[in-house]
Amino acid sequence: NDRATTRLGGARAAAGRWGRARRAAGAGTAMFCVGTLTAVSPALHHYPVYGGQALRYALGGLVLLAVMRARGLSHLRLTGREMGLITLLAVVGLAVFNVLVIESTRHADPATVGTVVATVPVVLALAGPLMERRRPTPHLVAAAAIVAGGAGVATGLGGGTPLGVVLALGVLACEVGFSLLAVPLLARLGAVRVSAYATIAAVPLLLVAGVAVDGRAALRVPTAAEAAALAYLAVVVTAFAFFCWYDALPRLGAERAGLFSGFLPVGAIVGTVVLGTGRPNGAEIAGAALVVAGLVFGLRPRRRPEAAPPREPGGDGVVLSGRPCAGQEGAPR
Repeated sequence: NDRATTRLGGARAAAGRWGRARRAAGAGTAMFCVGTLTAVSPALHHYPVYGGQALRYALGGLVLLAVMRARGLSHLRLTGREMGLITLLAVVGLAVFNVLVIESTRHADPATVGTVVATVPVVLALAGPLMERRRPTPHLVAAAAIVAGGAGVATGLGGGTPLGVVLALGVLACEVGFSLLAVPLLARLGAVRVSAYATIAAVPLLLVAGVAVDGRAALRVPTAAEAAALAYLAVVVTAFAFFCWYDALPRLGAERAGLFSGFLPVGAIVGTVVLGTGRPNGAEIAGAALVVAGLVFGLRPRRRPEAAPPREPGGDGVVLSGRPCAGQEGAPR
Protein backbone atom coordinates (compact mmCIF):
# COMPACT_ATOMS: atom_id res chain seq x y z
CA ASN A 1 0.00 0.00 0.00
CA ASP A 2 2.83 2.39 0.84
CA ARG A 3 4.48 1.68 -2.50
CA ALA A 4 1.22 2.17 -4.37
CA THR A 5 0.63 5.45 -2.54
CA THR A 6 4.16 6.58 -3.38
CA ARG A 7 3.73 5.69 -7.04
CA LEU A 8 0.35 7.48 -7.15
CA GLY A 9 1.86 10.57 -5.55
CA GLY A 10 4.73 10.52 -8.03
CA ALA A 11 2.33 10.20 -10.95
CA ARG A 12 0.26 13.11 -9.68
CA ALA A 13 3.36 15.23 -9.20
CA ALA A 14 4.55 14.41 -12.73
CA ALA A 15 1.11 15.26 -14.12
CA GLY A 16 1.17 18.54 -12.21
CA ARG A 17 4.60 19.43 -13.60
CA TRP A 18 3.48 18.55 -17.13
CA GLY A 19 0.33 20.65 -16.72
CA ARG A 20 2.32 23.66 -15.50
CA ALA A 21 4.80 23.27 -18.37
CA ARG A 22 1.96 23.03 -20.90
CA ARG A 23 0.26 26.14 -19.55
CA ALA A 24 3.52 28.08 -19.52
CA ALA A 25 4.34 26.95 -23.06
CA GLY A 26 0.90 28.04 -24.27
CA ALA A 27 1.13 31.52 -22.74
CA GLY A 28 4.70 32.01 -23.93
CA THR A 29 3.86 30.84 -27.45
CA ALA A 30 0.87 33.18 -27.63
CA MET A 31 2.84 36.27 -26.67
CA PHE A 32 5.78 35.28 -28.86
CA CYS A 33 3.47 34.96 -31.88
CA VAL A 34 1.82 38.30 -31.15
CA GLY A 35 5.29 39.84 -30.92
CA THR A 36 6.08 38.77 -34.47
CA LEU A 37 3.36 41.17 -35.60
CA THR A 38 5.87 44.02 -35.80
CA ALA A 39 8.15 41.99 -38.08
CA VAL A 40 5.32 41.18 -40.51
CA SER A 41 3.57 44.56 -40.45
CA PRO A 42 5.96 46.32 -42.89
CA ALA A 43 4.46 44.21 -45.69
CA LEU A 44 1.14 45.99 -45.02
CA HIS A 45 2.42 49.56 -44.86
CA HIS A 46 0.64 50.46 -48.11
CA TYR A 47 -2.60 48.64 -47.34
CA PRO A 48 -5.46 50.55 -45.62
CA VAL A 49 -4.87 49.90 -41.93
CA TYR A 50 -8.38 49.43 -40.59
CA GLY A 51 -9.61 47.54 -43.62
CA GLY A 52 -6.60 45.25 -43.32
CA GLN A 53 -7.32 44.59 -39.65
CA ALA A 54 -10.96 43.86 -40.49
CA LEU A 55 -9.84 41.32 -43.12
CA ARG A 56 -7.40 39.80 -40.64
CA TYR A 57 -10.03 39.29 -37.96
CA ALA A 58 -12.64 38.07 -40.44
CA LEU A 59 -10.30 35.36 -41.71
CA GLY A 60 -9.13 34.54 -38.18
CA GLY A 61 -12.73 34.23 -37.04
CA LEU A 62 -13.52 31.84 -39.88
CA VAL A 63 -10.52 29.70 -38.90
CA LEU A 64 -11.70 29.59 -35.30
CA LEU A 65 -15.23 28.68 -36.36
CA ALA A 66 -13.77 25.84 -38.44
CA VAL A 67 -11.82 24.67 -35.38
CA MET A 68 -15.03 24.73 -33.33
CA ARG A 69 -16.77 22.57 -35.92
CA ALA A 70 -13.84 20.15 -36.18
CA ARG A 71 -13.82 19.72 -32.40
CA GLY A 72 -17.58 19.27 -32.23
CA LEU A 73 -18.14 22.44 -30.20
CA SER A 74 -21.66 23.76 -30.58
CA HIS A 75 -22.60 27.39 -30.30
CA LEU A 76 -23.92 28.32 -26.87
CA ARG A 77 -26.70 30.78 -26.18
CA LEU A 78 -25.03 33.78 -24.59
CA THR A 79 -26.52 35.49 -21.58
CA GLY A 80 -26.90 39.27 -21.60
CA ARG A 81 -23.81 39.61 -19.41
CA GLU A 82 -21.75 37.35 -21.67
CA MET A 83 -22.88 39.23 -24.76
CA GLY A 84 -21.89 42.49 -23.13
CA LEU A 85 -18.45 41.16 -22.16
CA ILE A 86 -17.84 39.76 -25.65
CA THR A 87 -18.77 43.11 -27.18
CA LEU A 88 -16.61 45.01 -24.70
CA LEU A 89 -13.73 42.61 -25.34
CA ALA A 90 -14.02 43.15 -29.09
CA VAL A 91 -14.22 46.93 -28.67
CA VAL A 92 -11.45 47.35 -26.08
CA GLY A 93 -9.10 44.43 -26.66
CA LEU A 94 -9.22 44.36 -30.47
CA ALA A 95 -10.76 47.36 -32.27
CA VAL A 96 -9.78 50.27 -30.00
CA PHE A 97 -6.44 48.61 -29.28
CA ASN A 98 -5.55 48.70 -32.98
CA VAL A 99 -6.76 52.28 -33.38
CA LEU A 100 -4.70 53.48 -30.39
CA VAL A 101 -1.58 51.61 -31.53
CA ILE A 102 -1.76 53.38 -34.88
CA GLU A 103 -2.54 56.80 -33.44
CA SER A 104 0.02 56.56 -30.62
CA THR A 105 2.87 55.92 -33.07
CA ARG A 106 1.96 59.16 -34.85
CA HIS A 107 2.66 61.18 -31.70
CA ALA A 108 5.37 59.02 -30.06
CA ASP A 109 7.99 56.71 -31.48
CA PRO A 110 7.36 52.95 -31.32
CA ALA A 111 9.99 52.56 -28.57
CA THR A 112 7.99 54.77 -26.21
CA VAL A 113 4.75 52.94 -26.96
CA GLY A 114 6.48 49.57 -26.51
CA THR A 115 8.02 50.63 -23.21
CA VAL A 116 4.65 51.77 -21.81
CA VAL A 117 2.92 48.57 -22.95
CA ALA A 118 5.77 46.55 -21.43
CA THR A 119 4.34 47.35 -17.99
CA VAL A 120 1.42 44.96 -18.68
CA PRO A 121 2.86 42.24 -16.38
CA VAL A 122 2.95 44.63 -13.42
CA VAL A 123 -0.61 45.83 -14.00
CA LEU A 124 -1.93 42.28 -14.29
CA ALA A 125 0.03 41.17 -11.22
CA LEU A 126 -1.81 43.86 -9.25
CA ALA A 127 -5.20 43.95 -10.96
CA GLY A 128 -5.75 40.19 -11.26
CA PRO A 129 -5.70 39.47 -7.50
CA LEU A 130 -7.65 42.63 -6.69
CA MET A 131 -10.45 41.50 -8.99
CA GLU A 132 -10.53 38.25 -7.02
CA ARG A 133 -10.58 40.25 -3.77
CA ARG A 134 -7.23 39.04 -2.51
CA ARG A 135 -3.87 40.62 -1.92
CA PRO A 136 -1.31 40.62 -4.76
CA THR A 137 1.46 38.05 -4.36
CA PRO A 138 4.68 39.96 -3.53
CA HIS A 139 7.09 37.68 -5.40
CA LEU A 140 4.88 37.77 -8.52
CA VAL A 141 4.75 41.57 -8.42
CA ALA A 142 8.55 41.61 -8.15
CA ALA A 143 8.86 39.12 -11.01
CA ALA A 144 6.47 41.21 -13.11
CA ALA A 145 8.63 44.28 -12.49
CA ILE A 146 11.71 42.36 -13.70
CA VAL A 147 9.87 41.16 -16.81
CA ALA A 148 8.55 44.66 -17.52
CA GLY A 149 12.03 46.09 -17.09
CA GLY A 150 13.48 43.52 -19.47
CA ALA A 151 10.77 44.20 -22.05
CA GLY A 152 11.40 47.93 -21.72
CA VAL A 153 15.14 47.48 -22.22
CA ALA A 154 14.57 45.23 -25.24
CA THR A 155 12.11 47.69 -26.75
CA GLY A 156 14.28 50.70 -26.03
CA LEU A 157 13.41 54.04 -24.49
CA GLY A 158 12.18 56.69 -26.88
CA GLY A 159 10.52 60.06 -26.90
CA GLY A 160 7.20 61.54 -27.81
CA THR A 161 4.64 64.20 -27.08
CA PRO A 162 2.40 64.11 -24.00
CA LEU A 163 -0.50 63.10 -26.27
CA GLY A 164 1.58 60.18 -27.52
CA VAL A 165 2.22 58.99 -23.98
CA VAL A 166 -1.49 59.29 -23.12
CA LEU A 167 -2.39 57.23 -26.19
CA ALA A 168 0.25 54.67 -25.24
CA LEU A 169 -1.37 54.39 -21.80
CA GLY A 170 -4.61 53.72 -23.64
CA VAL A 171 -2.89 50.88 -25.51
CA LEU A 172 -1.74 49.52 -22.15
CA ALA A 173 -5.30 49.66 -20.76
CA CYS A 174 -6.65 47.83 -23.83
CA GLU A 175 -3.97 45.14 -23.53
CA VAL A 176 -4.92 44.59 -19.89
CA GLY A 177 -8.60 44.50 -20.83
CA PHE A 178 -7.87 41.84 -23.44
CA SER A 179 -7.07 39.47 -20.57
CA LEU A 180 -9.25 40.61 -17.68
CA LEU A 181 -12.46 40.94 -19.71
CA ALA A 182 -12.07 37.36 -20.95
CA VAL A 183 -11.57 35.77 -17.53
CA PRO A 184 -15.31 35.63 -16.59
CA LEU A 185 -16.15 34.12 -20.00
CA LEU A 186 -13.61 31.32 -20.24
CA ALA A 187 -15.04 29.01 -17.58
CA ARG A 188 -18.28 28.36 -19.49
CA LEU A 189 -17.47 29.23 -23.10
CA GLY A 190 -13.90 27.96 -23.33
CA ALA A 191 -10.92 29.37 -25.20
CA VAL A 192 -12.05 28.60 -28.75
CA ARG A 193 -15.52 30.15 -28.41
CA VAL A 194 -14.26 33.29 -26.67
CA SER A 195 -11.56 33.75 -29.32
CA ALA A 196 -14.00 33.19 -32.18
CA TYR A 197 -16.82 35.35 -30.84
CA ALA A 198 -14.59 38.30 -29.91
CA THR A 199 -12.69 38.16 -33.19
CA ILE A 200 -15.84 38.15 -35.31
CA ALA A 201 -17.43 40.92 -33.23
CA ALA A 202 -14.44 43.18 -33.94
CA VAL A 203 -14.86 43.00 -37.74
CA PRO A 204 -17.80 45.43 -38.18
CA LEU A 205 -16.22 47.86 -35.71
CA LEU A 206 -13.00 48.01 -37.74
CA LEU A 207 -14.91 48.24 -41.02
CA VAL A 208 -16.75 51.31 -39.71
CA ALA A 209 -13.44 52.88 -38.68
CA GLY A 210 -11.96 52.01 -42.09
CA VAL A 211 -14.81 53.59 -44.02
CA ALA A 212 -14.64 56.69 -41.83
CA VAL A 213 -10.90 57.10 -42.46
CA ASP A 214 -10.35 55.74 -45.97
CA GLY A 215 -13.81 55.71 -47.51
CA ARG A 216 -14.30 53.21 -50.30
CA ALA A 217 -10.56 52.57 -50.38
CA ALA A 218 -10.75 50.81 -46.99
CA LEU A 219 -10.83 47.45 -48.75
CA ARG A 220 -8.98 46.54 -51.92
CA VAL A 221 -7.53 43.40 -53.45
CA PRO A 222 -4.17 42.79 -51.68
CA THR A 223 -0.94 42.03 -53.51
CA ALA A 224 0.68 38.62 -53.09
CA ALA A 225 2.94 39.88 -50.28
CA GLU A 226 0.04 41.65 -48.55
CA ALA A 227 -2.15 38.56 -48.83
CA ALA A 228 0.60 36.42 -47.28
CA ALA A 229 1.02 38.89 -44.42
CA LEU A 230 -2.74 39.06 -43.80
CA ALA A 231 -2.98 35.27 -43.83
CA TYR A 232 -0.14 35.01 -41.29
CA LEU A 233 -1.75 37.58 -39.02
CA ALA A 234 -5.13 35.86 -39.27
CA VAL A 235 -4.00 32.26 -38.72
CA VAL A 236 -0.96 32.58 -36.44
CA VAL A 237 -1.22 35.93 -34.62
CA THR A 238 -5.02 35.85 -34.27
CA ALA A 239 -6.53 32.35 -34.33
CA PHE A 240 -3.59 30.36 -32.94
CA ALA A 241 -2.22 32.94 -30.50
CA PHE A 242 -5.63 33.95 -29.15
CA PHE A 243 -6.51 30.31 -28.48
CA CYS A 244 -3.17 29.62 -26.76
CA TRP A 245 -3.53 32.70 -24.57
CA TYR A 246 -7.12 32.11 -23.56
CA ASP A 247 -6.43 28.43 -22.95
CA ALA A 248 -3.57 29.25 -20.56
CA LEU A 249 -5.08 32.34 -18.91
CA PRO A 250 -7.62 30.68 -16.55
CA ARG A 251 -5.17 27.90 -15.67
CA LEU A 252 -2.29 30.21 -14.82
CA GLY A 253 -4.30 33.13 -13.48
CA ALA A 254 -3.96 36.68 -14.78
CA GLU A 255 -1.05 37.57 -12.51
CA ARG A 256 1.14 34.64 -13.63
CA ALA A 257 0.01 34.74 -17.26
CA GLY A 258 0.91 38.41 -17.41
CA LEU A 259 4.57 37.55 -16.94
CA PHE A 260 4.59 36.02 -20.41
CA SER A 261 3.81 39.40 -21.97
CA GLY A 262 7.56 39.83 -21.76
CA PHE A 263 7.80 37.53 -24.78
CA LEU A 264 6.29 40.25 -27.00
CA PRO A 265 9.63 41.97 -27.73
CA VAL A 266 11.35 38.57 -27.95
CA GLY A 267 8.97 37.55 -30.73
CA ALA A 268 9.59 40.87 -32.47
CA ILE A 269 13.36 40.39 -32.29
CA VAL A 270 13.28 36.82 -33.59
CA GLY A 271 10.78 37.74 -36.30
CA THR A 272 12.98 40.52 -37.66
CA VAL A 273 16.00 38.20 -37.71
CA VAL A 274 14.11 35.41 -39.50
CA LEU A 275 12.70 37.81 -42.11
CA GLY A 276 16.03 39.60 -42.47
CA THR A 277 14.61 43.00 -41.57
CA GLY A 278 16.92 43.62 -38.61
CA ARG A 279 19.52 42.28 -36.21
CA PRO A 280 19.30 42.25 -32.40
CA ASN A 281 21.58 44.66 -30.57
CA GLY A 282 23.07 44.36 -27.11
CA ALA A 283 20.15 46.08 -25.39
CA GLU A 284 17.64 43.71 -27.00
CA ILE A 285 19.62 40.65 -25.95
CA ALA A 286 20.03 42.00 -22.41
CA GLY A 287 16.32 42.78 -22.23
CA ALA A 288 15.41 39.28 -23.39
CA ALA A 289 17.70 37.84 -20.70
CA LEU A 290 15.93 39.94 -18.06
CA VAL A 291 12.56 38.69 -19.29
CA VAL A 292 13.70 35.09 -18.92
CA ALA A 293 15.11 35.82 -15.45
CA GLY A 294 11.81 37.37 -14.37
CA LEU A 295 9.86 34.38 -15.65
CA VAL A 296 12.12 31.92 -13.83
CA PHE A 297 11.77 33.92 -10.62
CA GLY A 298 8.00 34.32 -10.92
CA LEU A 299 7.19 30.75 -11.92
CA ARG A 300 9.49 28.92 -9.54
CA PRO A 301 7.68 26.37 -7.35
CA ARG A 302 6.90 27.74 -3.92
CA ARG A 303 7.92 25.55 -1.01
CA ARG A 304 5.19 24.71 1.39
CA PRO A 305 6.08 24.53 5.07
CA GLU A 306 6.49 20.94 6.16
CA ALA A 307 3.98 19.71 8.69
CA ALA A 308 5.35 18.68 12.07
CA PRO A 309 5.42 14.88 12.49
CA PRO A 310 2.82 13.50 14.90
CA ARG A 311 4.09 12.70 18.37
CA GLU A 312 4.14 9.16 19.57
CA PRO A 313 1.81 8.26 22.46
CA GLY A 314 3.54 8.64 25.80
CA GLY A 315 5.64 11.59 24.68
CA ASP A 316 5.80 15.08 26.09
CA GLY A 317 2.28 15.92 24.93
CA VAL A 318 -0.85 14.47 23.38
CA VAL A 319 -1.63 15.19 19.73
CA LEU A 320 -5.25 15.79 18.79
CA SER A 321 -6.22 16.03 15.10
CA GLY A 322 -2.61 16.58 14.11
CA ARG A 323 -2.27 19.78 16.20
CA PRO A 324 -0.15 20.05 19.38
CA CYS A 325 -1.90 20.96 22.56
CA ALA A 326 -1.26 24.24 24.32
CA GLY A 327 2.01 24.17 26.19
CA GLN A 328 3.73 21.85 23.71
CA GLU A 329 6.80 22.93 21.79
CA GLY A 330 5.66 24.77 18.70
CA ALA A 331 2.21 25.61 20.07
CA PRO A 332 1.04 29.21 19.87
CA ARG A 333 1.93 31.20 22.96
